Formats: sequence, structure tokens, C-alpha cells
Amino acid sequence: MPHLFDPITIRNVQLKNRLVVSPMCQYSSVDGFANDWHFVHLGSRAVGGAALVLTEAAAVTPEGRITPADLGIWKDEHLPELQRITAFVKAQGSVIGIQLAHAGRKASHHKPWEGGKTLNNEEGAWQTLAPSAIPFTMDEPAPKEMDIAGIKQLIADFVAATKRSLLAGFQVIEIHAAHGYLLNEFLSPLSNHRTDDYGGSFENRARLVLEITQAVRKTIGEEMPLFVRISATDWVEGGFTGKDAVRLSTMLKDNGADLIDCSTGGNSPEQQIPVAPLYQVEFAESIKKETGILTGAVGLITNATQASQIIEEGKADLVILARQMLRDPYFPLHAAKELGIDQTWPVQYDRAKRY
Repeated sequence: MPHLFDPITIRNVQLKNRLVVSPMCQYSSVDGFANDWHFVHLGSRAVGGAALVLTEAAAVTPEGRITPADLGIWKDEHLPELQRITAFVKAQGSVIGIQLAHAGRKASHHKPWEGGKTLNNEEGAWQTLAPSAIPFTMDEPAPKEMDIAGIKQLIADFVAATKRSLLAGFQVIEIHAAHGYLLNEFLSPLSNHRTDDYGGSFENRARLVLEITQAVRKTIGEEMPLFVRISATDWVEGGFTGKDAVRLSTMLKDNGADLIDCSTGGNSPEQQIPVAPLYQVEFAESIKKETGILTGAVGLITNATQASQIIEEGKADLVILARQMLRDPYFPLHAAKELGIDQTWPVQYDRAKRY
């Protein structure tokens, strides 16, 4: 079986180990622009030995932002700062990826540390979009139900953002279809009550994410890896389930996806999540075993032993870390030492490797 520090090749990209920096919103942009915070945040994780560093969700339109402080890639002017980041991450021997996203009905909010409530008109609120005019909570404004023209425009927006991602130097694209954001809203029967070709049956609810996957794959060609992050269950009775996730993953594989980033939840305030160490790994394992597609495991993975066992036991192909990477940007280097695996440190830090 592979080891946590064995390389893996996905299409034309080789990752030097199986440790990945998960997309983590920083809420530190102005008008979608990356800045020094993003450079240091992402760059330090590359210095710390992660094989793949994924940006936070980058909005494909201004209206697709969770907050006004979200990262964006909806205009060409965003590219120079992103190019600075991608060049630095690559120079450290890591691969750099971008997560493309639209927040749907969960857009137009304050930053979490400002309370996270919906913006009002005086604060610059904008009209949110969703598959159906159902708010996330009953005290929030109702989103606008997207029409077919809006759906086709969204696909075009993802394609345009993908083209910019290539120009910016990204090596991996991840489509965000999790956590209650727009594509997840289409997938779940809790939030999608449409009666047209994009609602009702499972196939119809999956149509949009499949069309975007096809369009992004066509744009990037056959050599570049394409990930899709999904919420493998809504954790709500009558919602999207683990069996649905397996079925969707097969469809995504057939439409050009290379890896499923297996998260859960986020689409309903009624969710009942059994939070515990490794609580989401079972979804990565079942999708991998039942579909044959590569998977990434996430969720309260906090130490080297846990991460190593996930790979060695064949439960996933990558370990995608969020909070632990916030606590310790050098987790991969520390994990290698703990597991007795010799890893190259940056030459600037090498004198601290052993003593």
C-alpha cells in the first residue's frame, strides 16, 4: 500500500506526497483581489512541505462571493497578484491549485468575525441566486430562482474563470460543489424544488455540476487534474445521502473529474453532524472503493498517525487538511519526522532540521 509520503501522479501533475492544504476562506480581499496576506498564507504552507496548496474559494462572479472580502477570479485584473502566488508556491516544490466557486443563496454575508449575518442594503447587499427561491434560514432574504439563461451564464462564468486560472499559473482546478453553496444547492432535494431539466430527479439535480465539469474539462484539456469537492451527505433526513454521493461520483468520473474531495454538510441548518475525529473519512473510503475514482479525505484529521493510516489502509488517496494546517503550517515536515521519513527541508531552514 502507498505511504503518506509516497508521490502520486494525477494526469500530468506529480504530487510529492499525499498532504494537501484545503481551501480555507480568509475573508481578506478587497474587490476579489489577492494580496500579501494570501501570499504569506499560501506560500508558508508550500514552504511547510505540502504537496498541493489549494486557494480558498475564488468567486467566479462578484455575486458569487460569500462576503465582500472573498477572493475572486471574475476579471483579468485579478491575475497579477495570483501569478505572484503561483510562482512562489511552485518555486518551493509544491503544486498550486484553485477552487472555483459560487456561494448561491449563502452569498451576501458579513465576515464570520463580524457576526456572519446577511448584509442589508445600506451595507451593500446584493441579490443572491439559487435553484429555488428558498432561503437558507427563514430570517434571511429569499434568493432569486435562476432561469435557464442564468444557468447557461453561470457555466460560461466557470469557463471564463478557468481560462483565467490557466493564465494565472494554477496547476489543479477544483470545482466547489459542497457546503451549501450554489452547486450543492442544485444537488440537494432540500434546496432544489425545480420542475424543469435542472430539478426533480437525481439526474436533473446533478445536471448543472456535470455540465460545469464537462465545460471545465474541455477548457483545461486532458493533461490537467480536475477535482470536485462535494458534500457527501446533508446530514438531514430526506436530503442528499452517501449513496447519492457514490452515484454522483461515478457520473463525475465519467465526465472528466479525477478526484472527489469528500466533505459533508452545510446545506441545511437542520443538519445533525456527528463531529468526531475522522468522521468524514468513511465517505472518501466508500466513494473510492465503489467507483474507482481518486478521493481526498477531510475532517478533524489532526496528527501524522491518522493521516498515515488513511493512506496506508486505502481509505483515500490524499489527506486534505484545513484547521491543522492553520495551527501548523509546517505539519508535513513535522509529520515526516514523527513517522521517521526523511524529507528535504527548504535550504534556508535546513540547519533547524535535526537540532
